[in-house]
Amino acid sequence: MVHGCIGGSRKRCNPFMVAGRPPLVLPFLKQLILSSRSPTTLCPPSRLYPLFPVIVHGGAGHTPKGRAELSTAGVREATKKGYAILKSGGSAMDAVVETVAILENNPVYNAGRGSVLTVKGEVQMDALVMDGRTLACGAVSAVRRVANPIHLARLVMDKTSHVCLTAEGASQFARAMGIPEVTEESLITDYARKRWRDNLNPGANPVECQMGKMGTVGAVAVDLQGNLASATSTGGMINKMEGRVGDTPCVGCGGYADNNIGAVSPTGHGEAIMKVTLSRLILFHMEQGKSPEEASDLALAYMWERVNGLAGVVVVDPKGTWAARFNSSQMSWAAAQQDQLHYGLYKGEDFTEPV
Repeated sequence: MVHGCIGGSRKRCNPFMVAGRPPLVLPFLKQLILSSRSPTTLCPPSRLYPLFPVIVHGGAGHTPKGRAELSTAGVREATKKGYAILKSGGSAMDAVVETVAILENNPVYNAGRGSVLTVKGEVQMDALVMDGRTLACGAVSAVRRVANPIHLARLVMDKTSHVCLTAEGASQFARAMGIPEVTEESLITDYARKRWRDNLNPGANPVECQMGKMGTVGAVAVDLQGNLASATSTGGMINKMEGRVGDTPCVGCGGYADNNIGAVSPTGHGEAIMKVTLSRLILFHMEQGKSPEEASDLALAYMWERVNGLAGVVVVDPKGTWAARFNSSQMSWAAAQQDQLHYGLYKGEDFTEPV
């Protein structure tokens, strides 16, 4: 019998390989091989995934200096909370949802309290969550009188067989789940009302009308088990038409997560993001071997070339390599990993401090 051999001039023979045939596996070895296929059998999850990062954005666009500083401070604090969840063994989904909920409660951002207003002067919000392990996702669109749409989006994922609930249907579901209804006024800030008045004429400030300035919030994370998750929440476009739905609740546009590839949360001009399915486009480039930074830059450049779209993204791959990239003038962002906090606002910035 001729055995298969490995190597060049100095050959190492495999006694279980017959030339031209699959390897022979003896019965007593078969169970050993099967039992060792799970990586968690070889070493604990904390050693397999030691980096467990969370990366957060507070919106792309442009905003006055004072509010930009508040936006940067807000994402830094929210990121620390999300990182604490991961470090204590919490799931990536818990980390991104609770991080985004903190930002929804901060009136600086265009999400939750602080959301921009529709042309009628009302608040209609969108949110999306996605689990990279199962590809489960949940979203709400044009929802009203809910303080934390991201919690409602997670309930859609966890408690229904649907992906997205909208408008009054989403509100009815919130009541059925016991989520308290809040007043419209509690979600509206003086700043949001002023911007609404200033932009009642869409031609008054077309850049602001498109971008909503800064404010959409989002996060991506990898946990100790190697699972990825993405979450995004927004009040949408300033002075939008009644019932307008942007990119945020659309899977593949306003976010995506897949344990095999990576996770993305975007911010920016929603219509442009939808036209190129920005989140999934970035992951497509990562599937082709590009790093999170390279994939983000390629996708953002394509969006600008094709539809003149301005946006920003936070991205992470299964190994914990992350990127915060944007082609707008600003994007407040922060990332926590290995007990270090990274953050920035303008291109090229990467400040660090201990978590």
